[in-house]
Amino acid sequence: MTLGALIFDVDGTLADTEEAHRLAFNEAFRQFGLDWNWSRPTYARLLLTTGGKERIAAYIETLDVSTAERADFKRRIDAIHAAKTEHYMRTVLAGEVPLRDGVLRLLDEAAQMRIRLGIATTTTFANIEALLGTHLGPDALDRFAVIGAGDQAKRKKPAPDIYEYVLRELDLPPEECVAFEDSANGLMAAKGARLFTIVTPSYWSSAEDFSAADLVLPSLGSAERPLPPAAVELLGASVLGIREIDRQLNAVRET
Repeated sequence: MTLGALIFDVDGTLADTEEAHRLAFNEAFRQFGLDWNWSRPTYARLLLTTGGKERIAAYIETLDVSTAERADFKRRIDAIHAAKTEHYMRTVLAGEVPLRDGVLRLLDEAAQMRIRLGIATTTTFANIEALLGTHLGPDALDRFAVIGAGDQAKRKKPAPDIYEYVLRELDLPPEECVAFEDSANGLMAAKGARLFTIVTPSYWSSAEDFSAADLVLPSLGSAERPLPPAAVELLGASVLGIREIDRQLNAVRET
């Protein structure tokens, strides 16, 4: 069976964006006169809730405040999140959020081999455009046959909705596609859509359960930072390329 498409999550997968998101949330809180400050451990826990607005709402539920105060905070979620997005995009556009090792190499290799690319994420289209445009140039979005962003699915990850949307738009069966994720919620979403799933955990997700993944790697690997010996032994290569992905897929199909 032919490999038809690679489908990528964004935050944590294409780029380790979460620290920039965390700092942008905190800047938005200061802008609104709130004394909230999300530490790295706090934010790591909040990442178990997908979606920025949903994350703020989940945090509000933990606050020791009156019912009226809680309701007031919830009414301000949209405005707080909009401010956060502005702060985050300034950071990305300044080039301060690099792509993860091997991402650009694999995107280029897929394009050369005429393998289609898709995005399945809970983040906003504006965030995707800023990140990819910064690293891939003004025609960045044209590289992707389908871009599934947060608002294009009724249910966010771990529900499979966004992956199912991308598969419909690609008009490909899941057996011909591979998903790339970095979190347990993303893994559940991809597997719920019956996709072969490769996970590259980040600092934020390294303690999560990835036992359902088809392949777990520390990164995609690059010439400058090749994969560690255990991964090289597994793949037979120091980076993950299309040939290695095909080999992993064929091994699954033969079982």
